[in-house]
Amino acid sequence: MCEPFIRNHEYNFIKKQADYVLYALRTVGDPKVLESVRLNAQAKVAELFPDLRDHRRTMLESISDLRTAEDFQKYLQALEPYLIEFPAITNKQIQKLFPKNKKLKLPDLAQVDFRYVSYLSWIDISTNKMFIVYPAAGGQFVGLEGRFTANNKKSYCFACNRIEELALFSAVSKKRPANASPDYYKSVGNYICMNGHECNKNMTDVSSLEKFIDSVLG
Repeated sequence: MCEPFIRNHEYNFIKKQADYVLYALRTVGDPKVLESVRLNAQAKVAELFPDLRDHRRTMLESISDLRTAEDFQKYLQALEPYLIEFPAITNKQIQKLFPKNKKLKLPDLAQVDFRYVSYLSWIDISTNKMFIVYPAAGGQFVGLEGRFTANNKKSYCFACNRIEELALFSAVSKKRPANASPDYYKSVGNYICMNGHECNKNMTDVSSLEKFIDSVLG
C-alpha cells in the first residue's frame, strides 16, 4: 500500500523538473550539458524530501534516467498514488469559516479532484466576492473572504507565479495595531488567478500564499 507523502505543489515542482529534462533531451546536443540538466533535476527533486531513505527516494531520483516522453508520463503516473489529498471538508465546515455570510455560495465539492488542490477557491459573481479555504497548521482550516475585481489582462499571479488571467483579491485585515481606534480599517490585496483550478495546477510553492493569508488573518 502506498503511503502518500507528496503535496500538490511538490508534485507540480517535480513535473516542472521533468519538463526541463524532456525539453533538454529534445533540444540539447552536448552530452555534458544534458547530463548536467539531468543531475540538476534529480538534486532539486531530492531536496524536496531530504529525510527519505527508502524506495520512494529511488523512485523520485529515477527522473535522471528517463529517455522518452512515454518514460516521463509513466514516471509522473507512478507518483500519483503518493499524492496527499487536500483534507476532507464539508459544506457545513465551509459555512462555519464564513459565519457572517448568511447567503454563502458554496463550491461544488463533488467536481473537485482533491489530489491536485493546494487551496480551495471559488467566486460569487453576484456579490463580486472570492473565497479561499486553506488547511493551516494543526489540521485547522482557515477561510478568506474578499472583494473580487477582474483585471482583464494577463500577468503574474502572486500565488503560483505564472502568467494567467488575474483578479485583484482584497480582504479586510484582522490584524490591529496596539491602541487602534474602533473604526480602524485596513485592506490587504494581491493579484491571483481567476481560475483556481489552473492556479493549483501551476503552484510549485505555497509560501507566498501562506504569507498573504498571514497578512490578512494574523
